[in-house]
Amino acid sequence: MAPAIGGRHRRLNALGRGGVTARASLIAVNAGPPSDPIALRRAAQQLADEVLFERALDVDEAGEVPERNLDLFLDAGLYGLWTPTEVGGCGFDELERLPILEALAGGCLTTAFVWAQHGGGSANAARTPPGSPLHERWARALATGERRSGVAFAHVLRPEPCLFAERSGDGWVLRGVAPFVTGWGHIDAVLVAAHDADRLVWMLIAAAEARTLTSSRLRLAAVDSSLTVELHFDGHSVSDDDVVEVIDYSDWLSFYRQGLRTNGALMLGVASRALGLLGHSPLDAELDAARSALYAAEVDEMPDRRAQVGYVGIRATSALVSSVGGRAITLAHHAQRLAREALFLLVQGQTADIRAGHLRRLTGTDPGG
Repeated sequence: MAPAIGGRHRRLNALGRGGVTARASLIAVNAGPPSDPIALRRAAQQLADEVLFERALDVDEAGEVPERNLDLFLDAGLYGLWTPTEVGGCGFDELERLPILEALAGGCLTTAFVWAQHGGGSANAARTPPGSPLHERWARALATGERRSGVAFAHVLRPEPCLFAERSGDGWVLRGVAPFVTGWGHIDAVLVAAHDADRLVWMLIAAAEARTLTSSRLRLAAVDSSLTVELHFDGHSVSDDDVVEVIDYSDWLSFYRQGLRTNGALMLGVASRALGLLGHSPLDAELDAARSALYAAEVDEMPDRRAQVGYVGIRATSALVSSVGGRAITLAHHAQRLAREALFLLVQGQTADIRAGHLRRLTGTDPGG
């Protein structure tokens, strides 16, 4: 087991190649949350092209995201992307967020992925009742980026539950494992879901190691510098004040299916970057079609549209590797990084229906693939 880590702390990593550090000054610091999604999209694209992409290889090899990368997201007002203006956020809707996510993922997926985990905790804190302890502690702090959050709920899609909540006094006791929690060490709060029979207990708790809450680092084939860990809960107590809601599993699953579009934007970003490096090809039109289909998809169509995006992403990054040749598999080239990131995104945020869609296309058994 790796040494336990946790609790946000500043790390002054000296990463960067050439004169990249100076280019960070191109991104203006906002006095408040951005209100124009088009302007923020342009700023995100500039950040991705002129800073994040230039640092991406260094970040990929570093073992952790440098704090200065995350601070650039703060300076640009990006931590408010998921929250209403009432708590200090941007007030954007889903379709306004997607191009911003795509742009940043195409710059440095590792940094963008750590930042994107913030959305779950921030959005849930914002929708708690004003005046409640959880709202007062976290809603504005997360919306403004003063504090950062992550999520621990990938496990609830597994056939067998692995993290359980048991009622105890004026709160809950958690036992079990949350196998994939990203950004540990860079976040202040973590949105956790645990099973209570056929219900899910959602809570926003401090992201800090304790006798009853420990972490072990996972080593990943891609985005390893995201500091993704497995969290172990051994009788960890959570107050009712930290509970967001208790919801039937079936009701939550219906809600979750409505949000599958978002993870597709990350693959769009990686694929777009790969095709930009490849040069003009028929895949450009395929990526545009996949993006349009994802944006327009109804809930029942979403798994297939996600699979369509994933299929284009794998082909785009593979084409780049093939075009570059032997240099593409050296750690100094972006092609191998993007190809590994596409494989990561093939399974990240995956459901059984998305998996089936990927397999139909990748094995050639889907007439529409």
